[in-house]
Amino acid sequence: MAENDQDRTEQPTGKRLEEARKEGRVPRSRDLSSAAVLLVAGAGLRLLGAGVGSALMGLMSTGLSLPAAAAFGPRRALASASEEALHALVACAPILGLTVVAAFVAPLALGGWNFTFQSLAADFTRLDPFAGFARVFSPRGAVELGKAFAKFLVVAGTAVLALHIEAARMLALGREPLGPAVVAAARVISDALMIMAAALGLLAAIDVPWQLWQHHRQLRMTREEIRDELKQSEGSPETKGRVRRAQRDLVRRRMLHEVPKANVVVTNPTHFAVALRYDEDRMRAPRVVAKGADLIAARIRELATEHSVPVVEAPPLARALYHNVEIGGEIPAALYVAVAQVLTYIYRLKAAYSSGALPPQPPVIDPSIDTLRR
Repeated sequence: MAENDQDRTEQPTGKRLEEARKEGRVPRSRDLSSAAVLLVAGAGLRLLGAGVGSALMGLMSTGLSLPAAAAFGPRRALASASEEALHALVACAPILGLTVVAAFVAPLALGGWNFTFQSLAADFTRLDPFAGFARVFSPRGAVELGKAFAKFLVVAGTAVLALHIEAARMLALGREPLGPAVVAAARVISDALMIMAAALGLLAAIDVPWQLWQHHRQLRMTREEIRDELKQSEGSPETKGRVRRAQRDLVRRRMLHEVPKANVVVTNPTHFAVALRYDEDRMRAPRVVAKGADLIAARIRELATEHSVPVVEAPPLARALYHNVEIGGEIPAALYVAVAQVLTYIYRLKAAYSSGALPPQPPVIDPSIDTLRR
């Protein structure tokens, strides 16, 4: 286990954190929840204690003044007790409601809302007594025992301090009338709860960073786990290679399908072949509809020959087009003149064949365009 912990040197990834959340493994602090509950309960007693005490005092007065028939009739006595209990619950409902809300909201401040059924699944490994003893007597168990003992000392010391501070006020309650005594008792209890909440808040200030650090420490990963996760999310190199080959094949088939629609194919003559198409009604400039080198260039020339697409040897222009224009892209302005020469030559060549005249001379392309590179 120690060697395993030493290997886990990498911080958890987002996927690992999300998987842990789905399993119900989120950081929680009991001290934070306890402090919040005591604080809200104390504040509630401070604000609402007088009203709640008066209502309970009225219920006590009513309950102790039952008529004889209600006191000696079993059914009527039970009905009266149930009614008084319901009234007492309604009187205490505001403070109880605030306390329940604090108990639910406080954990959200650290781990956020998390509801999952995976944590409710049966895990029979937790019933293993040997594993239980191993957890109890492990270094982490010793740390938890030390934390629990330290919390006990802090809470017990704070309780003794609160009793010492409130002792005089508590003894004075017996000398006051019932109404003011109830209000004063609510304030005494509120102050004691506030003192306890402050102590638990101090513990929470220490426990919250510890829980966050412990949570991330438990989820740390090895480099091998990160590599495996990366492979699972992006695919193995073999799979990505197959996908890239399939994509290239698809692009190649679409590209070759456009060769018969081209106006001209410019060649190197053997290493490069670039098919150009120009429609003056729909295009601002000629576009490269297909290009390739070596075997792909040979296939482009074959398709051009099969579909009577003119093939023009212009090595500088073929190299410039191949290196500077993507498939489907317009030719750059620097190549306008050279491409215009080739297209003009094709139009004159078709006109000569139609009229039976001598074919024109092939265009002379400026060799300096071959230096154009993206």
